[in-house]
Amino acid sequence: MCGIVGVVGKSNANQTLFDALTVLQHRGQDAAGIVTCQDDRFFLRKDNGLVRDVIRTRHMRRLQGNAGIGHVRYPTAGSSSSAEAQPFYVNSPYGITLAHNGNLTNTVELADGVLKSDLRHINTTSDSEVLLNVLAHELQGQGKLMPTPKEIFSAVKAVHKRVRGAYAVIAMITGYGVLAFRDPNGIRPACYGMRETNLGTEYMVASESVALNAAGFTLIRDVAPGEAIYIENNGSLHTEQCAENPRLNPCIFEHVYFARPDSIMDKVSVYKARLKMGEKLARKVERLMPNNDIDVVIPIPDTSRTSAMEMANELGVKYREGFIKNRYIGRTFIMPGQSLRKKSVRQKLNPIELEFRDKVVLLVDDSIVRGTTCSEIVQMARDAGARKVYFASAAPEVRYPNVYGIDMPAADELIAHGRTVNEIQTLIGADWLVYQDLDDLVKCAQAGNPEITTFDCSVFDGEYVTGDIDTSYLERLEQSRNDANKGLQLEMLEDESNLGLYNAE
Repeated sequence: MCGIVGVVGKSNANQTLFDALTVLQHRGQDAAGIVTCQDDRFFLRKDNGLVRDVIRTRHMRRLQGNAGIGHVRYPTAGSSSSAEAQPFYVNSPYGITLAHNGNLTNTVELADGVLKSDLRHINTTSDSEVLLNVLAHELQGQGKLMPTPKEIFSAVKAVHKRVRGAYAVIAMITGYGVLAFRDPNGIRPACYGMRETNLGTEYMVASESVALNAAGFTLIRDVAPGEAIYIENNGSLHTEQCAENPRLNPCIFEHVYFARPDSIMDKVSVYKARLKMGEKLARKVERLMPNNDIDVVIPIPDTSRTSAMEMANELGVKYREGFIKNRYIGRTFIMPGQSLRKKSVRQKLNPIELEFRDKVVLLVDDSIVRGTTCSEIVQMARDAGARKVYFASAAPEVRYPNVYGIDMPAADELIAHGRTVNEIQTLIGADWLVYQDLDDLVKCAQAGNPEITTFDCSVFDGEYVTGDIDTSYLERLEQSRNDANKGLQLEMLEDESNLGLYNAE
């Protein structure tokens, strides 16, 4: 999962991009990058690390220009090497930089075509670089020295025909403007907005509306599935539907975990969706355990707070903050190795014994993926004196790999894969375990926008909306992205860093 942003303004865009990426930091903590454009020249800074560590004052001074794009990343396709940090750049045609959120499902086929047909070289293992070269080839095929919106939209139409999977893209064309487009299923999010300044109208495109709000932009709307938006450097905005059969199938896991609660996605308030998740789950608890002995509801911070608060309200029991979070530890779900995830749990959370001692505690989390984190937390609750520990997941069982940009690659890493709820309950050490029903989860998100008839729920039901995923694909994906491979990549990265092979500037 990644965060992307693009700005076309009337004054230096560097601070606006920096602020937006900081707000989107929850979408990726592996790498960050900003590229700006001034006088037909790109200025780029990217590296591994958080936004505040990668983009320092000395870099900001060099990031000149009124237009630019930015990216925060954690690895899905590709390694953790700083060479995979975005935005990516290609010099022909025009000079194009690109930032991408999502995952392409036909990367191998595309890369082969880029080399043999397009005669372009791919320098990394990232599907984003492949996507950039496909876009560049289609733009070059338009044969125009100075591209107009017509040629740019024609190129995007050709990209949609060649590319499969999930992609929200922001690209900058040197000297001309910023282009954004979304895959025909609208799996990954993108929206755009504007703000008025004394110099004129400025535009921003971003993964989440919260990035617009934080920078003083007013949300106009979401980018539609298959739609392209092109903002010229002079501020002219153009939009066009570039897909033949677009259909909105947004990723429901955005509402479960990834998105900030103060974001609006496809007209759905993430906060309200999570409130409803708590309400629906509380009703299920009452059905399954009508005479429950729950003393207190405690969220596992941060994402589950909204659902847990509404659960407590519906159940008529106390809501308490029982865990103190160390905010200097990253999100364990997106950490690249199982051993790192397990080690970080007790560094990240510390229980307040007062809230656990001699109580029947209902712990609430947004989801259970690998199970490592929640089993550690259940034990922490017991160590703090809890009499009983119940566990509730605001999402259904995660049973299947994700292929659209969420790092859930290997089925055998998922605790719910091939197991019953009772078996999972035993593995995590809880006295009782309850999951959200998938139908209820869909209703929670759908309530904000009834026009959304289907969501991508593939991690829960194994149904992949792009229709091109089979067993052999999942086996290849599991082999390429399992934790053992990632651990090896991290070791290689540390060894190379010790040898001074990476530019620290």
